[in-house]
Amino acid sequence: MSNNDHRWPTPVNRIINLRPDAPVKQLEMVVLRIYPQRLVVSQHYTGPVAAACGRDDTGVVGLVLWGGQVNNVRVGDIIRVESGWCRLREQALVVSTGRTGRMSIVSRFGSHSQRSSFTQP
Repeated sequence: MSNNDHRWPTPVNRIINLRPDAPVKQLEMVVLRIYPQRLVVSQHYTGPVAAACGRDDTGVVGLVLWGGQVNNVRVGDIIRVESGWCRLREQALVVSTGRTGRMSIVSRFGSHSQRSSFTQP
């Protein structure tokens, strides 16, 4: 891909600026890996969850995918997390939309199409 095909989005936040136990207003990253999903059954949520990781030009961060996000997000997608949270887990930062945030696919790998946002059910 040439430099003219796609310019990196300019998010409000960068991974380098994330802090544990802080809200994530807006963060964009490319998804590097998605681990196998598992089923979670708890008092607050029952459904699929998958760990993932993403990066921007400043670093790498863990990512939690919930519900429909598990099947909608693919490796190589550029995603936007809005109104999410950031936690420290096993000495690594992890971001998620949680119950109230949103995730949208800004760009699909190999495509210039944009998809609408979706929330965790």
